[in-house]
Order: sequence, then C-alpha cells, then structure tokens
Amino acid sequence: MSVDFRLLCERMHGVVTSTVSMRGPFAANLRGYRERLGLSQEALGAMCGLHRTEISLLERRKRSPRLETIVVLARALQLDSPAELLDGIP
Repeated sequence: MSVDFRLLCERMHGVVTSTVSMRGPFAANLRGYRERLGLSQEALGAMCGLHRTEISLLERRKRSPRLETIVVLARALQLDSPAELLDGIP
C-alpha cells in the first residue's frame, strides 16, 4: 500500500492544530473557575494532587489534560459536571 507522505503530514498537521486550538477554551475555563474561588495555582494543585506547574501548563495552553485530570479539577472547583471545563470547545 502506497501512502502519500505529504498528504499524511498535512492531515497530521490539521489534527495537531485542532488539538492546540481546543486548549484555549479549556484553559480559560480552568483559570476563570479557579479565580472565582480565589484559589492560587498552588492551592488548586494541592487540592487535586497535582503540582502547581501542571496547573500553569494547562492554563497557558501548553498541555492537554487527561480525562482523570479534568474530573479531579472539576471536583476541586465544585463544578456540577466536568463538562463545564469543556464549554466552548468546538
């Protein structure tokens, strides 16, 4: 089976670009909910068993969260559903 390498690269670039663009709404939601509760990144991290730098990376769109992380963050932020952190993601 022959694979057009250029086409494969273009498709992968689209996936990566799409993934990065999804981080924006999540990051904004995370920061907004954290600030509403008056929590520092360090305090939120401690509540979730995460390091402060992990919270920072998520809020700066440098890392995508795992499903477990989204659930733990939602509980710590007293949200009704983890889906609230995903609002605005296309």
